[in-house]
Amino acid sequence: MTSARFCIVVGLVLGTVWAFGGFWRMLLVAVVAAVAFGIGRVLDGRVDIVDWAGRLQGRR
Repeated sequence: MTSARFCIVVGLVLGTVWAFGGFWRMLLVAVVAAVAFGIGRVLDGRVDIVDWAGRLQGRR
């Protein structure tokens, strides 16, 4: 799935939630989707958690 298609799907889902659930529910869905996206990137091996932890602790 290309980035454009992914963004279209996310936009449609968020728009639908906003239309039927309100702003705060849409915001909650967006946060959960962002967390799930990050977990997916880690599981795919595209993000190195050890590198991120080192940067947060001031080590490079």
